[in-house]
Formats: sequence, C-alpha cells, structure tokens
Amino acid sequence: MQVNDLVTVKTDGGPRREGVILAVEQFNEGVMYLVQLEDYPTGIWFFNEVDSLDGTFVEPRTPPSSS
Repeated sequence: MQVNDLVTVKTDGGPRREGVILAVEQFNEGVMYLVQLEDYPTGIWFFNEVDSLDGTFVEPRTPPSSS
C-alpha cells in the first residue's frame, strides 16, 4: 500500500472505517500508516505488524463486486 491508496482500518469495537493513506513509514517490526479518516482529517497513525494477522489494522479497500 502507498500514499493516496483507499484503505479500511480496524478500530476498537466498531466496524472497519474507510480512509486514505497520507504517509508510510517502514520499520523492522512492521509498517506505520498515517491514515486520513472523516473525523481525523489530518490523519492518525496505525501500525501493521509483520508477523501477526491480529496486528494488521490497515487493509486495502476492495471495490464493491459488480453483479
């Protein structure tokens, strides 16, 4: 994923929220994404751990399937 990609983020106790990636920072343990959400227009950081699906908070938004 890269800057300007449309993503969804996992937050505590609610449905996934849609946003746009503003910045990406690589670390040995994973990747930090600065994501612009509706109520956080300047962005909020989310961390995806390399070795844990439970630690994956940012995922690419999949387009709705056309029927």
